[in-house]
Amino acid sequence: MVIKMNEDETTSSSRIFVKQLFLEIAEYKGLPKFNERLKDETLQGYFEGIMPKDHPKKTRFAINFFTSIGLGGLTDGLREHLKNMPKPSAAIHPESSSSSSSGSSSSDSDIATDSDSSSDSE
Repeated sequence: MVIKMNEDETTSSSRIFVKQLFLEIAEYKGLPKFNERLKDETLQGYFEGIMPKDHPKKTRFAINFFTSIGLGGLTDGLREHLKNMPKPSAAIHPESSSSSSSGSSSSDSDIATDSDSSSDSE
């Protein structure tokens, strides 16, 4: 059986299965020994699906999954890999600036609301 830990190739049922499996292994082996096995260079090929490093979205999903089930300590290697991945292209940056401008407009409306509420109290 090959497990691929990403949003597109898992269902809630398969994630529950992986959760139970990994929690059992962590309880049986202990987290430090389990983490050692996951980091073993000779075994990396076997963990490509469960600890994906091929795409930032898949890597983030796996990090979030393991962290949410209380096994975030197993994701140190993934976190390091994600931090060292090449940055996305500049095409993404204009979108983020438009979302931040919409964020400032909501802040403006919050300010207006604050001033309205202060005049109500007078």
